[in-house]
Amino acid sequence: MTATNETDDGSSPIAAEDLRRLQQRSDARGLLRLAGHLGLMFGTGWLYAIAPPLLVLPAAVAYGFTLVTMFAAMHESIHATAFKTRWINDAVGWVAGLLSFYNSTFYRKYHWWHHRFTQLRGKDPELDDPRPTSLSTYALELSGAYWWSGKLKTYVAIVRGRVSDYPFIDEVARPSVVRSVRLQLATYGAAIALSVVAGHPWFLVYWLLPVAAAQPFLRAFLLAEHTGCSEDADAMTNTRTTWTIWPVRFLMWEMPYHAEHHRYPALPFFALAAAHASLEPRLTHVARSGYLGVHAELLRTLPKRPPPIERPV
Repeated sequence: MTATNETDDGSSPIAAEDLRRLQQRSDARGLLRLAGHLGLMFGTGWLYAIAPPLLVLPAAVAYGFTLVTMFAAMHESIHATAFKTRWINDAVGWVAGLLSFYNSTFYRKYHWWHHRFTQLRGKDPELDDPRPTSLSTYALELSGAYWWSGKLKTYVAIVRGRVSDYPFIDEVARPSVVRSVRLQLATYGAAIALSVVAGHPWFLVYWLLPVAAAQPFLRAFLLAEHTGCSEDADAMTNTRTTWTIWPVRFLMWEMPYHAEHHRYPALPFFALAAAHASLEPRLTHVARSGYLGVHAELLRTLPKRPPPIERPV
C-alpha cells in the first residue's frame, strides 16, 4: 500500500510546509533502523542458543519479540514509508512478513481497507477479527490462539485460490497474492525439510517456538490501537496513541504513535514523534499510563464470562 500524501486543507493540525518536510522519506534512516532491529535479533538469538535451562524461556521471549515485531517493519514497508526506494520497501516488507508470519502482499490490500474504513462496522476488516468479550476470550486473544488459527485458515484458502473470499483483494491483485502466499509457505516448507534432513529441529526451536512465546506481546500492542475508541471515520477519536519505553518504540518502528499514523499515513516512522507534538492536544485517546494502563482499563470493562448467545425464537 502506498500511503496517500495529505495536504493542508485548512483543517490539518500541521501546516502544509511542515507536513511536506515531515513526509520526506529516507533510505539511510530506514536501513539504520533495520540494521538495529536485525542486530538485536541476532544478539538475542545467540543468547537464546546458549541460555542455561532456567533462562531458556525468558531468552526465547526476548528473541521471539524481535521476530514478532518484524510485523512493524513489514507494516512500514507496505506503506512505502520505511524507505525512500520502492524496491527496498517491497523486499524488506516481504522478508519481514516471512519472519513474523505475515504476508506483505496480502496485508497491503487488507491494511489499505483498514485505513480507508477504520473502525467502520461492516467495512474495516480488522473489526471482523475476534475481540475480547470476557476474561476467557481476552486470554485467548492475548495467547495468539485466534491469530494462529486465523492465519492458517487464510493461507490455506489463498493457496487453494479462494481469494474471492476477501473483498479487499481486487481481481488484478489476486494472482500476485496467491503467488506470494504460496512462495511464503514453500519457504517455510523448505526450512522444515532442511531441519529434517539435518536431524535438528531448527525451524521449531529458532522460529516457531520463539514466535509463539512472544506473540502475546504483539497481540497486546495491536489490541490497544483501536479497542475502546470511537467507531467512526475520525482519526483523532478512533485510534489510540500509547506512551511506552524506547526499546518498544524502536522495535515497533514507532507504531505506538498510532493516532498520528492514522491521521497522516504518509509520514515515515521517524517523523511520528514530531507529529505527536502537534497532534497530542487534539487526540481523544492518549494512553500516558502505557500498555499496562490500557489493558487494566479494558479488563475492568470485561465480564468474567462471555455474554450468552442470543438464539432466534
